[in-house]
Amino acid sequence: MTFDPRSIGKPVYEAFKELRGDRTKDDPLVKKQKSQAVELYTYLSTWGLLRLKAEEIAMKEKKDMKGKLQVIEKFFDCLEKLSERQNLGLDTLKSLDVSDYLGLTGLGLAIAQEFSFWVTAVYHDVKGED
Repeated sequence: MTFDPRSIGKPVYEAFKELRGDRTKDDPLVKKQKSQAVELYTYLSTWGLLRLKAEEIAMKEKKDMKGKLQVIEKFFDCLEKLSERQNLGLDTLKSLDVSDYLGLTGLGLAIAQEFSFWVTAVYHDVKGED
């Protein structure tokens, strides 16, 4: 099997193109999306997949977190697609054996790096949050 270095970048780029849509640079939702995407790698490397999934669940309770929530949902969509694992919820993540969880975390970190790059490219005109 040949490794295609675009395999991680393509779904991330497509996710951001979909999230951004035709929203302008002044849309507060776009600013929150960009902010969350930039912070994703640091959060994931500090707290891990389990806490990121818990954060996603907590954000669903707050109305002002829509843009940030969308980015985390897209992150897990990309992780599921690239890992070929479905339903990566809290119970699934908790029940993985150590090597599977660490492997998934490594893939997640690679995806988070792509998020940081592609958000800068797709949201190049967006400055700040709120």
